[in-house]
Amino acid sequence: MASDQTTQTPPPPSAKEERERSKRIGSLKGLLPFLAPYKLMLAGAAGALVMTAIVSLTLPLAVRRVVDGFETESVELLDQYFLAALAIAGLLALGTGLRYYLVTRLGERVIADIRKSVFDRMIGMSPAFYERIMTGEVLSRITTDTTLLLSVISSSVSIALRNALILLGGIALMLWTSPKLTSAVLLIVPVVIVPIVVLGRRVRALSRENQDWIAESSGNASEALLAAQTVQAFTHERPSAARFDDVTEKSFGSAKKRIAIRALMTVIVITLVFTGIVGVLWVGARDVRAEEMSIGALIQFLIYAIMVAGSVGALSEIWGELQRASGATERLIELLDTDDSVDDPQNGVPLPRGGRGQIVFDDVLFRYPTRPETTALDRVTFTIAPGETVALVGPSGAGKSTVFQLLMRFYDPESGAITLDGVALPEMERKTFRAAMALVPQDPVIFAASARENIRFGRPEATDAEVEAAARAAAAHEFLCVLPQGYDSYVGERGLMLSGGQKQRIAIARAILRDAPILLLDEATSALDAASERAVQDAVGELSKTRTTLIIAHRLATVKQADRILVFEEGRIVAEGTHDALVAEGGLYARLAQLQFTSGLAAE
Repeated sequence: MASDQTTQTPPPPSAKEERERSKRIGSLKGLLPFLAPYKLMLAGAAGALVMTAIVSLTLPLAVRRVVDGFETESVELLDQYFLAALAIAGLLALGTGLRYYLVTRLGERVIADIRKSVFDRMIGMSPAFYERIMTGEVLSRITTDTTLLLSVISSSVSIALRNALILLGGIALMLWTSPKLTSAVLLIVPVVIVPIVVLGRRVRALSRENQDWIAESSGNASEALLAAQTVQAFTHERPSAARFDDVTEKSFGSAKKRIAIRALMTVIVITLVFTGIVGVLWVGARDVRAEEMSIGALIQFLIYAIMVAGSVGALSEIWGELQRASGATERLIELLDTDDSVDDPQNGVPLPRGGRGQIVFDDVLFRYPTRPETTALDRVTFTIAPGETVALVGPSGAGKSTVFQLLMRFYDPESGAITLDGVALPEMERKTFRAAMALVPQDPVIFAASARENIRFGRPEATDAEVEAAARAAAAHEFLCVLPQGYDSYVGERGLMLSGGQKQRIAIARAILRDAPILLLDEATSALDAASERAVQDAVGELSKTRTTLIIAHRLATVKQADRILVFEEGRIVAEGTHDALVAEGGLYARLAQLQFTSGLAAE
């Protein structure tokens, strides 16, 4: 049964595997399909980027003209140089603002599209997929990885391209200004790059370690807070807090190491850069004194040298971000490209007459993917006629809930066939036949919304009057009316503000409102008191007259009025018939009935 499954997830990749994977910068090409629809915006951003790079490289030329202009006797010419410098600065400001707007907007738009695409894909994945990966891992990819990509697309990539243009253009203009000084600068650059690369790797490693500890800290806190009542009931507050404190302190220790190395790297780089600048200035000053170059030319060269050094440093930093972004892209594309073991056909067949409710299991064999050694259903065959009420009974793990799982096509059987109104389930789109079903699961799912929205979940277009009628039928109207805002009361995350029985009645009301031809009840009244159970049973009895109903129940009093009972044991149907016939026959059902009815554990 689905409720008996043990979820297994693959081990996380090792640090070495993560590093190797993140080094594949080519993974970023996976973003191209998301960038393609915005070619015009991309072209505008690229144009602004090139313009700002060119203007940045032009600015030192204007500075040189201004400085050398002091030596001219023409005041008008000097004024023109200052005006030209201001015009260039204004153009730079305009281009930078335009680049920021276009690139940031493009990044936000692309990341929004990626998030929607990944979520759209994940929300439709079958449960078999989530047996192989933790839900938290998927959420982490949708949030953390896309946030990292947003930083790269809206900032890092444009800064990298701009710095690459400045680096190449700056070196060319330095050579044009003074080949002699350029040779001296090029000797300094490798000396500056070495500590950036070496210490930068260590910083990135510690950043990854820090993120791992933060993730563990968040997971620890989430687990404890979601189970706050249990933690408090067992007076486990201090041990839980101590565990969180320990993980948080480890995160801080890792961050402290990263900060220290980053600070050391900053000290070394600034020292080397300024030593190089002073050295170049010294050589340049001697050339100016010897009248081999003008003061303006020296200042122009110095600005270019600073720009080139800055671009080299920026590119080395951004390279690390691109590596991380590459890994994030790969993880997201991996989700988008995941093949689902249960998929819709290209051209789905419609459900005949909207669904009459005839269900056929023909020699169905099934094992859960995570437990291939255990047969959940072993050559099961049965037919349920339209409008028939059939109960599935048997001990835990016998295969009852698996019937529901396969009927909803959360999984496909290994062999055999399942048909609905004569059409095999794989021949129809899943939304087609699921629209003909209303499910009340064993553990009712309540969303963080109002009671009204929870009941309306399976039929959003339903009127308030229809919602209220469904609640009355599920014996939920009375308790909903006494809530602070009635039907519009917020019920909390996972229905935290409701009792188990109240959650179950809302789930039953949701199924009643759906008004589907097939009603699936999996232990639907297990959390109800005797009076509420009787009221819900009466409602279900009325509903069952006009639709096919499958009921799973351990309490046999719930299924006594069923048209037929199928008795499951170890994945096989071992008996079938009415309650009275099965009791008279003896066997497993008779033993279960004797245990329950003679001990008073079930209500008559």
